[in-house]
Amino acid sequence: MSFNSLGLDTKIVEAVNALRFSQPTEIQQQAIPKILAGKDIMGSAQTGTGKTASFVLPILQKWLVKSNLKNDVIEPKKGRRPIYALILAPTRELAAQIGDNIRDYSRFLPIRSLVVFGGVSINPQMMKLRGGVDILVATPGRLLDLVQKNAVDLKTVKVLVLDEADRMLDMGFIHDIRRVITKLPKKRQNLMFSATFSNAVTQLAHTLLNSPETLAVATTNSTSKQITQYVHHVDKSRKRELLSYLIGRQQWSQVLIFTRTKYGANHLADQLNKDGIKASAIHGNKSQGARTKALADFKHGKITALVATDIAARGLDIEHLPYVVNYDLPQIAEDYVHRIGRTGRAQNSGQAISLVCVDELPQLKSIEKLIQVNIPKLTTEGFAVNPNIKPTSVKKNGIHKNAKKLK
Repeated sequence: MSFNSLGLDTKIVEAVNALRFSQPTEIQQQAIPKILAGKDIMGSAQTGTGKTASFVLPILQKWLVKSNLKNDVIEPKKGRRPIYALILAPTRELAAQIGDNIRDYSRFLPIRSLVVFGGVSINPQMMKLRGGVDILVATPGRLLDLVQKNAVDLKTVKVLVLDEADRMLDMGFIHDIRRVITKLPKKRQNLMFSATFSNAVTQLAHTLLNSPETLAVATTNSTSKQITQYVHHVDKSRKRELLSYLIGRQQWSQVLIFTRTKYGANHLADQLNKDGIKASAIHGNKSQGARTKALADFKHGKITALVATDIAARGLDIEHLPYVVNYDLPQIAEDYVHRIGRTGRAQNSGQAISLVCVDELPQLKSIEKLIQVNIPKLTTEGFAVNPNIKPTSVKKNGIHKNAKKLK
């Protein structure tokens, strides 16, 4: 099956081809025709399977039809225009990424899109909204701020998308979501997409969606077969030492590391830098500028390790990311699926390694029960018999001195 066969405009297909996507993924094959037919959707698919395109592409097509534009129209319409589609996302990073995807897929279309989120000045966002936008991507809190300031009118919205709805509920956005819904017209199309669906999200879907089509491309809460998973049992006090050893000995050039707390992310990044491993931290207490810079430096290879809290577990799309490390196991088993889903995306393979101390064995058991996999155990030859070797900032020929001693 090709994108041409899904009923998409030639300019949308041209943009998809320019991104070197030749065939739609399974979730795209299932979702796009149903969305074009006006169905409400409750879609579940593994991370990295093209969920974003599965709702962005048909939204672009429906907007084209509604606007009655011909294929040869390349100039945007002048003047203020009403919001056609509203996409809600739980984090700034995911909202920004969705915005990037919309720009990529609509590069040959006369469409306006805008991303709004907190942590930055609201005034530039209000200025951009004055001229009107066709597709608005927003985090719930900032959207309500704009509504309160009469900077945005949601009465024209025809399509509502909740992306990663379970994460929004985990982050306490349920009341904000319900407030947003009261601002929308009752007659609209509703789409919910996520890699996991909790009971709370299912209950929300029953109140929000109208006779939805349920799409489940893979087993709910399953992990991609392109990700090789390992568990490394280690004493809590030696996790940092083991992590530095693995990065240095294996000469990892790019690794995304998850910690449970913001303080833990800062502390680990500082310690890795002392070990000679270039690292930055990203979490909710960082300014938007600092978060954007850290992510950009990581994507462009200026730093080796990006240490993150679960704020980065949803929506980060880092091309060819080879390694994800769970320095701390998440308290919620479903978050494990999202964390390791940052690697093994599209047709790429990846490795996910969890450093597990004895206190985390209950979480490990919950994760294995959720994904229905007994994660194989990894051993590092030579590491366990050298407890007195300390990390060092010395690095020679791409391999840390610490790693050489531990051969």
